[in-house]
Amino acid sequence: MAMLLRLAAGLLLMSQVGASSAQDQARIARGKYLMEGVVACGNCHVARAENGAPVFSRGLSGGMVFDEPPFKAYAPNITPDPETGIGKWTDAQLGKAIREGIRPDGSIIGPPMPIEFYRRMSDADLAAIIAYLRVQPPVKNAVRKSEYRIPLPPDYGPAVKDVRAPSPRETIKYGQYLADIGHCMECHTPRDEKGMLVLTRLGAGGQVFKGPWGESVARNLTPHESGLKGWSKEEIAQAIRGTGRNGFHYKPPMAFDWYKNVSGADMNALVAYLGSLKPQPFGGKE
Repeated sequence: MAMLLRLAAGLLLMSQVGASSAQDQARIARGKYLMEGVVACGNCHVARAENGAPVFSRGLSGGMVFDEPPFKAYAPNITPDPETGIGKWTDAQLGKAIREGIRPDGSIIGPPMPIEFYRRMSDADLAAIIAYLRVQPPVKNAVRKSEYRIPLPPDYGPAVKDVRAPSPRETIKYGQYLADIGHCMECHTPRDEKGMLVLTRLGAGGQVFKGPWGESVARNLTPHESGLKGWSKEEIAQAIRGTGRNGFHYKPPMAFDWYKNVSGADMNALVAYLGSLKPQPFGGKE
């Protein structure tokens, strides 16, 4: 009897380990899809060559520079390197940094990190992204500290918890969720003279981005004549993946190297959400 009990206990433990391992792998797979798709963290955090091209062999070791009037920001190293990356951060600390913009030392993460949108990320997707980051190869790369010429907020709001994603069956709501965690409107919404997003003009475009590619202007994503009115769903999806009408190729910082990995179902939801936006003239100005 004792032998049978030990055997049963062993089999139960093995089944629990197997289930846990399967859950871990599923979580990592979800994190990989998000990171290499709609969330596109690597668009900022992958190391860059002098011409701005991603250096994927250096992983998420950071260094991309954002030189704008309000700040000169450097994308940090988010590999598990213990000295120059996030290797010493706990999961809770990493989650707080991603979704609330607060580092383990209590300091505030400034733009262009889109904290306002990441606050809407579900608990499950946040856990998946953290799991994915944990299994990345550590890369030693000390990145300079960002410089801000604007005051940063004391915080971005109360602590975030118990967030669930809408069901994919709710197509427009789920599309909005994907647009939020993909921070589409961070670039495609006009900003005021203080650099703040003008949310009454959501999706109207007009922001200018300068870099090794030259100068690019965020286009209007709303169903206005100056935006996506008259575009087919297929044309919008194709543009998000990097190629516009008549084979036109858009410029960075649009994350084409990542958005091309977005699934067909998720892309359909994103396009449906864009179609539901209030039509706005380009830049939100008549």
